[in-house]
Amino acid sequence: MSFEIRKIGVIGAGQMGKGIAQVCALAGYDVAINDVSVTRISEAIADVAAQMHKSVERGHLEAQAVAAALPHITLAESLANFSDSDLVIEAATENEDVKRKILSDVALSVKPEAIIASNTSSISITRLASITGRPERFIGIHFMNPVPRMQLVELIRGIATDDGTFEAAKNFVAKLGKTVTVSEDFPAFIVNRMKLGANHPMGPLQLADFIGLDTCLSVMQVLHEGLADTKYRPCPLLVKYVEAGWLGKKTQRGFYDYRSGVPTPTR
Repeated sequence: MSFEIRKIGVIGAGQMGKGIAQVCALAGYDVAINDVSVTRISEAIADVAAQMHKSVERGHLEAQAVAAALPHITLAESLANFSDSDLVIEAATENEDVKRKILSDVALSVKPEAIIASNTSSISITRLASITGRPERFIGIHFMNPVPRMQLVELIRGIATDDGTFEAAKNFVAKLGKTVTVSEDFPAFIVNRMKLGANHPMGPLQLADFIGLDTCLSVMQVLHEGLADTKYRPCPLLVKYVEAGWLGKKTQRGFYDYRSGVPTPTR
């Protein structure tokens, strides 16, 4: 009998975590969000509600679906709140040291049969799995940004990920109404190495701003270090923008300046 996922935990109340929580709640899953402070989590839940109501106004969601989904989203003050979760998805910043600390802690808080997943877009799943003490119950579930609008989800098996974990994750993604692509555990997996022109709704630089230039820089550093190929060396302008705190849409400046309400190139 396959393992059934009913309750979801999301670690990280940023853009990705909020998007993951939203699609889980709309699919009927109970989902709890955790982050460094209760205030940050509360603000994230309010933002998810606001985004869903905007989607209703735009005709993308039914009001009844939003009304049904919102009660499914709750606040998790600590990782201990995930003790009865079937799946916990780490969606913290794209920094391996930060992820390793979170994952080692969450492994101590969840039940033995629970699946732990990382939403990493580039870091080795095998390496992250190794510090959880349950590598067979660990998998990469990489959602695309923005999560509610993007159809594709990458599943990345670590070397020890068992078949039951993979099948449960695949069924979970299917219930979200999204499409699975299976990637090898290789630096940046599939999507970060795909060519442009796949019906993207915005150009690559504006998309980078939307993702966050700090996240893009981290991904490029993983590619550069993991593949030892100079073509993945982060460009100096990207590094300079991150050093300046120009991280894209979330700070109102990146490759584009968003302060006027209309994206304007910064150079």
